[in-house]
Amino acid sequence: MLELALHVLDIAENSSRAEASLVEITIVEDLADDDFSLEIRDNGHGMDEQTLQRALDPFYTTKKVRRIGLGLPMLKQAALSTGGSFSLQSAPGTGTVVHAGFKHSHIDRQPLGDIAGSITALILGNPDIDFVYRHIKDGREYVMDTREIREGLGQLPLNTMAVLNLIRDNIREGLEELNG
Repeated sequence: MLELALHVLDIAENSSRAEASLVEITIVEDLADDDFSLEIRDNGHGMDEQTLQRALDPFYTTKKVRRIGLGLPMLKQAALSTGGSFSLQSAPGTGTVVHAGFKHSHIDRQPLGDIAGSITALILGNPDIDFVYRHIKDGREYVMDTREIREGLGQLPLNTMAVLNLIRDNIREGLEELNG
C-alpha cells in the first residue's frame, strides 16, 4: 500500500468483518513534535491472545478469499521504517485498537492519500456501521460522525450517492481548512 488512507480502508474493513457497529479513525498531526499518528478503534468481536499474536504474521489471515494477510504487517513496517511505533491491542468482546506512529517529516512516511475517498468507500460498503473520522492538526480539529449525519437524514440511507458525495466533499473541505 502506497498511502495511509489505503491502510485505513483495509483495517476498517477488518472491523466490519469483526461485526463492529462503531469504527473510530483518528489522525493526529503535531508538526512541532514531528509526529503523525493513526489510530483505528472498533467495538467488534476482538481477538483472543493466540489470534492477536498471529495477526502480525503476513502468512496468517482469517479471510477466506486469500491466504495472506498483509494489512497489519505492512502498516507496522511503514511506521517502524520512519522511526515510529506500532501497537495492536485486542481482547474478545472488547474490540481492537490499532495504533501507528510516524515521524511526520521522515522521507519514508507514506502520504495520507485520499482519506475522504477511503472513508466514503467504507460508508458505501458498510452503511449499518457508524464511523467517526477525527483529524487533529496542531490543535485544530475536524470531526465527521455518521451518527450525527444519520440524525439529520431521517430515513434516507447513508450510502446514497448524494449523501456520500456530501460526506466526501465535507471531509475534503475540513482537511483543506486544517491545512490552510
